[in-house]
Amino acid sequence: MTDEEGPHQNRPLVTGGAPLSVADAAMVLLHGRGGSAAGIVDTADAFYRHGLALVAPEAAYNRWYPSSFLAPREANEPELSSALRAVDDAVAEVAAAGIDRERIVLLGFSQGGCLAAEYAAREPRRYGGLAVLSGGLIGPAVDPAVYGNQSRGGSESEEPAGGTFAETPVLVGCSDEDPHVPLERVHETAAVFERLDGDVTERIYAGADHAITDDEVARVSEMVESLVG
Repeated sequence: MTDEEGPHQNRPLVTGGAPLSVADAAMVLLHGRGGSAAGIVDTADAFYRHGLALVAPEAAYNRWYPSSFLAPREANEPELSSALRAVDDAVAEVAAAGIDRERIVLLGFSQGGCLAAEYAAREPRRYGGLAVLSGGLIGPAVDPAVYGNQSRGGSESEEPAGGTFAETPVLVGCSDEDPHVPLERVHETAAVFERLDGDVTERIYAGADHAITDDEVARVSEMVESLVG
């Protein structure tokens, strides 16, 4: 992450659930375009469990970046880099409170889902969980080499160049008719996390709206229960 500040820096986090000082685990929540940190914290009531801290950064202008997530990266700068930094800042604040990253779940919906996917793929490590809801990796095309799991010399027997998710539970969910997220990008996103050694569940919901489904709520609840149950 860059050290430069941008439009999403120096904004207070919205919190809920257990205080970080006493929480057993935490969830970093990323809202969609036109949404708010308070709104996605309220949404998290559906999968909240005792002992879980909820932490949500809020985007300037209620958006993380101005153009489609499929646009060339430069079309979304400097907002996109600032957004990735905001996620990193939120994760760092949770970690500074004594909650290990293995007990942090990253969850994003829509534009926030894209941001969660991009951040996690660029910072591969063991997390408590990752939920990419109605989103996918950012850019006009997915280049797996960007995400650091290509072997150093092109040989599959060599050690990967970057980190891995070490079997982090990953949920990638989307409607098959989502007007904003092409189905192929959902598949490509799930495939990248599989190559990064995530324990990936891909769910495609026939005829669903651009919304969080009951099945996604149930699966995220299972992630949370594995950490605080």
